[in-house]
Amino acid sequence: MAEYNNLKIEKDGATAVLSIARPNALNALNSETIGELNSALSEIEADDSVKVLIVTGGPDKKDNPYKSFVAGADIKEMYDFTAPEARAFGMRAAEPFFKLMNMRQVTIAAVNGFALGGGCEIAMACDIRLASDNAIFGQPEVGLGIIPGFGGTQRLARLVGMGRAKEMIFTASNIDAEEAYRIGLVNHVYPKEELMAEAKKLAEKIERNASYAVSVAKAAINNGYDMDIKNAVEMEANLFGVVNDTHDKKEGMGAFIEGRKEKNFTDF
Repeated sequence: MAEYNNLKIEKDGATAVLSIARPNALNALNSETIGELNSALSEIEADDSVKVLIVTGGPDKKDNPYKSFVAGADIKEMYDFTAPEARAFGMRAAEPFFKLMNMRQVTIAAVNGFALGGGCEIAMACDIRLASDNAIFGQPEVGLGIIPGFGGTQRLARLVGMGRAKEMIFTASNIDAEEAYRIGLVNHVYPKEELMAEAKKLAEKIERNASYAVSVAKAAINNGYDMDIKNAVEMEANLFGVVNDTHDKKEGMGAFIEGRKEKNFTDF
């Protein structure tokens, strides 16, 4: 894979780990990092050997791996933005964030520390969120005279409900990992030293299943979420038909009928 200034990518079997690594800025998202993220996600999605992507934050300048996931967007870069420049910045970020949401691989955010502003937003764009016990989430933008611009006003309400989203955004208050778990913002909380191991365990569980079926199920969930239930169920039935005409369907059901544990899934 290509090398990037602000990202690190490692592959471990069918799992890729993408670390956002700007140690002098607590991994804050600037224009360069957003552009690199967009390119890296395209590269990963095109790689048939990658089934699950874990997104996490690299260590800080003192090599502390648990301090920051992404501390937000780069305020120094944003300070002199005009309205058109700010809009363009938000739209540039939307592209990789939508890739995280819609790419065929399952995306897991392993949130290791501060996930503020753009950091909370990038985590919310992932399919599943895991948090270390020292993780901090928040959308502090109104305290800076702006609003969330990378999808925060939309994804947060969809994940935790409108009332809780409004409280977090209007007060610019941060919440800890346990509160994030309580309101449904994260799926699990782990001791910080165990976070990446648990993320990889989850990835392995996903990878044992039929990757094409997982990707189709992901598309069904994402595309049906805002549909009325009748059209959504019809869409699901159509996709159910598609996956029934695959090698993996015959392999998975054949293994069940034959009572064997080994499954040779090949579709993706």
